[in-house]
Amino acid sequence: MADIPGRPPRVDFVDHVAVAVHDADAALPFYVSRLGLKVVGDEEADEPGVRLTYLDGGNVLIQLVQPLRPGPVADFLRTRGEGLHHLCFNVERIEPVLGALPGEEGARIFAGGRGRRACFLLHEPNGVRVELTEREPRP
Repeated sequence: MADIPGRPPRVDFVDHVAVAVHDADAALPFYVSRLGLKVVGDEEADEPGVRLTYLDGGNVLIQLVQPLRPGPVADFLRTRGEGLHHLCFNVERIEPVLGALPGEEGARIFAGGRGRRACFLLHEPNGVRVELTEREPRP
């Protein structure tokens, strides 16, 4: 949904649901063999040092996030264990959405998965991490 003058920018749709796992290869049989989902992507993101495996969940992607070195995802797994890591919403452009969310202006934008810019909100509403990702990859 494109930004409309006079209305605060908003999210378009849920892009993916991310599940933190110790080992994506060990987690895949449940999603592929038991649930019948297809792997549609697998990449490494140097920053923050994770492997991202994408599964086609029909109307939303499931993203398995495996840490490749010490960092935020490894810390998450150590303190919370495997499970829901974050919800990611698709937006046309990140900056207007951050500007419309009080207290989120300082969120760090980074090169996310699938060649798209992304950021994590600074606050965790209802205890859930929220990521924003732009619709189109950046060159």
